[in-house]
Amino acid sequence: MEKLLIGLDFGSDSVRAVLVAANGEQLATSVHEYARWAQGKYCDPAANQFRQHPLDYLEGTEAVIRNVLKGVDATRVAGIAIDTTGSTPCAVDRDGTPLALKPEFADDPDAMFLLWKDHTAIAEAARINEYAANWGGTDYRLYEGGIYSSEWFWSKILHVLRNNARVREAAFSWVEHCDWITGELAGRTDPVTMPRSRCAAGHKAMWHASWGGLPSEEFLAGVDPLLAGLRKRLYTETSTADVPAGTLSPKWAARLGLSPEVVIGGSAFDCHFGAVGAQIASGELVKVIGTSTCDILVAPDVRQCVRGICGQVDGSVIPGMVGLEAGQSAFGDVYAWFRRLLGYAGEVSLPALEAEAAAIAPGSTGIIALDWFNGRRTPDANPRLGGALFGLTLGSTAPMIYRALAESTVFGARAIVERFRSEGIAVNSVAAVGGISRKSPFIMQLCADVLQLPIKVAAADQACALGAAMFAAVAAKVHPDLKTAMAEMGSGFDRIYQPDPSAVPVYEKLYARYLALGKLLEEETMRHV
Repeated sequence: MEKLLIGLDFGSDSVRAVLVAANGEQLATSVHEYARWAQGKYCDPAANQFRQHPLDYLEGTEAVIRNVLKGVDATRVAGIAIDTTGSTPCAVDRDGTPLALKPEFADDPDAMFLLWKDHTAIAEAARINEYAANWGGTDYRLYEGGIYSSEWFWSKILHVLRNNARVREAAFSWVEHCDWITGELAGRTDPVTMPRSRCAAGHKAMWHASWGGLPSEEFLAGVDPLLAGLRKRLYTETSTADVPAGTLSPKWAARLGLSPEVVIGGSAFDCHFGAVGAQIASGELVKVIGTSTCDILVAPDVRQCVRGICGQVDGSVIPGMVGLEAGQSAFGDVYAWFRRLLGYAGEVSLPALEAEAAAIAPGSTGIIALDWFNGRRTPDANPRLGGALFGLTLGSTAPMIYRALAESTVFGARAIVERFRSEGIAVNSVAAVGGISRKSPFIMQLCADVLQLPIKVAAADQACALGAAMFAAVAAKVHPDLKTAMAEMGSGFDRIYQPDPSAVPVYEKLYARYLALGKLLEEETMRHV
């Protein structure tokens, strides 16, 4: 019987699983919403605090895997691999148990996973950037785009260490979500020996082989004495996602109804696996479009350090190639914010609002928006920035404003493409995956018109989970390598949006205004920091 693979994709709101045959046939999917997250627990949006309880992840893992296995011969499952959002770190004890799973920390947000979009660590990121620029040694931000972000590993750790003495004293080490859940399934939870993702370490923790792994003890202690000694309780080596993390632990084999011989593949962040699920090729930008966006490129060799992106890491996407990451801190979240804002007047239908916005001629409203509602990730990370609307009048309507917000998110996407090109990285084509790419023809046509490139939409509803299944197939030796797995298991593309030549001149003018107003807002914002 043909072997089966399971891909798990932990997103911002839910975990998704796909059950895929070795020939690419998708047999089942399942989605589990995080129960505590759905209730808004442990989060404070006004303070940019977004935390997730590890129980949401554990309960979700069991629920989705059991669901996709209904009516299936579970002995056919050969491998499982996992992707998650990131950087989403958590404090753990000596055994690798997240502190929030201990009774005394069960309701402490600082003992939970700090979700990628948690921006409580702005001051800590500023300290890391200041020290890295002036300390006189290696600039460990070199392969991180030159700017360290409040969304990333060290900033978040330092913020918790500075502000929560109980967690500081109880934390032996820290783990990324993708490393922890993989280690949990494989029974390898010791934080010193747990398999660590090359993707997570290279893009978010300033890991690079050329300087022996993580930043030096001297550097970390210089940033803040609270970081002293932590490096030796973390890791030196990392693995690309094609390297198995082990096999399913007896505990989880019993919990899931699977064999302990099931191979657990390596892990990575969701957008990197999504790019693999979309069968990424050199020179092709894969946009993973959801609450935020993540933009992924791969290249056989990158000789320069690309400025203002989220890192360039050997093997973070496809082993043997350099993976480059950029993205926007808010995309679908901008539209969700506007719906909530209007919701005070009653229930709002986003599809209806979008339909009205699509009927408005581009450039006809005079309204320009800036998309930095959750700060700016790339190009050039700046979490202090906010969104903005310009040109409102007493005649402005909700659909007009929605259209301006949509245009702003796509202008943000174009700024990323232009940065890559200005740094000598080719962007020859664009592929899109994620919920918005499947659900919103309006947004995708905007992308084609503003980027002036055809946009291919992946046929797979769960491209990130499919990419995870591909890595599971390689780890379990169902396919000999990732290239074969991508070719055999890929779903292809089911729609292409072509640029409208008549829209190009209009969007050129609007994009120029977007850049000019963005520059003014950033100057004014930083003047008051």
